[in-house]
Amino acid sequence: MKILDPKEVTIPEFHKHFLGVVAPRPIAFASTTDRLGNINLSPFSYFNVFSSNPPILVFSPSSRVRDNSSKHTLDNVKEHPEVVINIANYSMVEQMSLASTEYEKGVNEFNKSGLTPVPSLRVTPPRVKEAPAAFECKVNQIIKLGNEGGAGNLVICEVILAYYAEEILDEKTGINPYKLDAVARMGANYYCRANEASIFEIPKPNQKIGMGVDQIPEAIRNSKILTGNNLGRLGNVEHLPDQTLIEAVAQDPEVADLLKAYRDNPRQLLEKLHRLAQRYLDEGAVEKGWCVLLQGQNTEQ
Repeated sequence: MKILDPKEVTIPEFHKHFLGVVAPRPIAFASTTDRLGNINLSPFSYFNVFSSNPPILVFSPSSRVRDNSSKHTLDNVKEHPEVVINIANYSMVEQMSLASTEYEKGVNEFNKSGLTPVPSLRVTPPRVKEAPAAFECKVNQIIKLGNEGGAGNLVICEVILAYYAEEILDEKTGINPYKLDAVARMGANYYCRANEASIFEIPKPNQKIGMGVDQIPEAIRNSKILTGNNLGRLGNVEHLPDQTLIEAVAQDPEVADLLKAYRDNPRQLLEKLHRLAQRYLDEGAVEKGWCVLLQGQNTEQ
């Protein structure tokens, strides 16, 4: 393992490793105004939701490493404590990146990026028309995290009005992640896209009390085939399948063929069963996967 002490390496050196692994990070595309009404639009990947009641979003404009100067967004929310946080998606990611250019104070990044400002209803800064979601916020607090270049400033924002594009809405889940097509920041110049190829579902453990990996039979827990993710999914069931179901799965043609073909080679049978079970787990058929794995237990006995 490479070990870095933040006090013994340069800020850029620590920064590139730190942000390279704390990823992906959602992006706050923040619209602000100064006391004269000049508009600023800039993205920040030090951003997330911290509470839903009250609805709180937090982002952090860091001071510049080179000269410890503050960013226009931070200056603006100090002068005028309001912000619109726009959610960026893939269709606007290049324009969002362009808006991060360090233009002179007073330059309107809406004009530079080609994005469309729409008047807000309860705050002064406009929202981004092209954004799939946006949040009008009042700034409750700004917490300075350090005095040197690179130090963050937590801007704690309370949402007072939220906008969601009709096309991203879903009756079942509220928001359809496939239609949102969200983007997130990685390290260096890398981003990632939450599209169909990268989105997956995991059953929430708080819907039931999973028995845990420690309760999985040892031969399965120590499998050379199953991964940690496989074991986590197996441990999320409340109890093992009953014997009736295990015997029914043994009659499944694919399982029955394995049991017959490798009945004289227990080690190879176990490997084949574990690989088949792994496939079922990857497909979300957890109960069937368990039943296949337990055929191996029955064989050992």
